[in-house]
Amino acid sequence: MMPNETTPRAACLIGWPAAHSRSPLIHHHWLRSMDIPGGYSIESIPPEGVAEFVMNLSKHGYIGANVTIPHKERVLKLTSPDRRARAVGAANTLWYDHGTLRATNTDIEGFIDNLDHAAHDWDHTDDALVLGAGGSSRAVVFGLLERGIKHIYVANRSLDRAEAMAAQFGSRVVPLAWEHVASMLPRASLLVNTTSLGMNGQPPLTIDLDLLPDQAVVADLVYVPLDTPLLAGARARGLRTADGLGMLLYQAVRGFELWFGQRPDVTSELRRLVEADLTVA
Repeated sequence: MMPNETTPRAACLIGWPAAHSRSPLIHHHWLRSMDIPGGYSIESIPPEGVAEFVMNLSKHGYIGANVTIPHKERVLKLTSPDRRARAVGAANTLWYDHGTLRATNTDIEGFIDNLDHAAHDWDHTDDALVLGAGGSSRAVVFGLLERGIKHIYVANRSLDRAEAMAAQFGSRVVPLAWEHVASMLPRASLLVNTTSLGMNGQPPLTIDLDLLPDQAVVADLVYVPLDTPLLAGARARGLRTADGLGMLLYQAVRGFELWFGQRPDVTSELRRLVEADLTVA
């Protein structure tokens, strides 16, 4: 049974843990700025409880949800996932469609829309280099394939994971041993870091940015810190960059639209709001 349509709609974030998320800040900002009655809550659900919670989402008072670690893979079996969620192997957005709980992965458009905003002609390239072969990397690769990038080189310390991605996505995805990254850099007009290297508390990402072509664009999915050494080094070289905070903001757009019926904008005001919160944290 769906929540009563006369009451304000509510969505939530399902994770374990989830208290660190900036999603409530983002969605509450949009609700206020668009004068939409509604709410967005955090639901910290342990793995043993996620099946019951997701399968009874409406009974808990929600019209939809975001999903974060460690539940993004498991919810595929609890919902009706679309082609994107199945291809990435994870879902981060749930919503009801005529009583059916559907699932998608908006990390794909979050990454692509952020690149479009930060470097509007970034896709005028044949070769992209993606560092890492985890779930975020699959979303990035899927988005690059949709945009028509001809060759996507995936470098990972465990080469077999990169080879598995190539087997899944086809011949346009080329696995690359980590020790061969330097040899690929001169051809890469787009470099994307999907690893945790460079994140606060993690080892640095050591890479020679001088090897990149002058027109290259550098994207980093890390947003803590906001200004990673990779992005700072790229800007020092005069290269255009796209940061992880931008992806975080853009990936939230479609979920909000699905739940509350209006498409929000990613504005400089919203970005400043989340930046300030990250600085406090």
